[in-house]
Amino acid sequence: MDALINHLLKSDEPSIRYKTRVHVLGENPDSERIRLLQREIQKSPRVASLLRNREPSGRLSPLKNPYQKWRGAHWVLASLADIGYPRNDESLRPIIDQVLDCWLAPYYRYQDPFIEGKARRCASQQGNALFSILRLCDWQDDRVDTLVRLLLSWQWPDGGWNCDVRPEAKISSFWESLIPLHSLALYARLYDNPDVSVACRRAAELFLARKMYLSRSTGTVMHKDFIQLHYPCYWHYDILFGLKVMVEAGFIDHPNCAQALDLLESKRLPDGGWPAEAKYYRILKSQPTRTVSNVDHIVWDGVSKLCINEWVTVDALLVLRAAGRLNL
Repeated sequence: MDALINHLLKSDEPSIRYKTRVHVLGENPDSERIRLLQREIQKSPRVASLLRNREPSGRLSPLKNPYQKWRGAHWVLASLADIGYPRNDESLRPIIDQVLDCWLAPYYRYQDPFIEGKARRCASQQGNALFSILRLCDWQDDRVDTLVRLLLSWQWPDGGWNCDVRPEAKISSFWESLIPLHSLALYARLYDNPDVSVACRRAAELFLARKMYLSRSTGTVMHKDFIQLHYPCYWHYDILFGLKVMVEAGFIDHPNCAQALDLLESKRLPDGGWPAEAKYYRILKSQPTRTVSNVDHIVWDGVSKLCINEWVTVDALLVLRAAGRLNL
């Protein structure tokens, strides 16, 4: 374990060093040493790549589609929030406004989204925006509270969310439910709001009742992607992302996390790290002549079932440390 930690602490990527020191070793995120490391993140080539399409206005191209996968402003903010970018950078305010303008437009705020009494919303969109903004700034903004109110109003009786417009759809979606829980759990830690805390418990039960990846009716794996490791997950679900959110929401000690934790530990490589077994992004070698989806600016260490992926590894260590399965 010492060799793996030392490997991560010597990474060329400052975000990996930040995550190792703060999330795995438990260093104070407000210490001067960590703040210096965050400034290194801010100036890193990875951040420069994420922000490469910034317009003179400060917003990111494409201006008309902040949700363009995976280079739009929505996804850039999500990446910055996850990699340890420093808080309260005023230069991000136009990008934050761009994302909020998108997800709080009248269409999303006022159109009746209910079918058979259930809201049919891609709540991961508002959820990701909420998480990113809470992570990246302390600015008091009524629009943040609006995002929270929308998510609470769209929650299904079983605790999750779903955008399936078929009237017969009766069970929440793992894909649409994890990120709202991700964001509401952070909001609950920052603000004393009993309604949000109750919503988090209800949402967590959706995953816990299925042991994080198994069908309640058959006991089989719900989706093959759920048991593969990825980074980034974007809006997708896998057991590592799910367990990470259970840590954030305070449920990692629940007995129904144990089987998923066992599976995560079983994927450990001989060198002590974890691989990225699959990915949801692609990299283009040349500038496309048309809009292409699922293209990222950067490679997140690539995919190999035999080689360590530092991003997956540091998140796996975070989860196992919180679950009491890591001896440091």
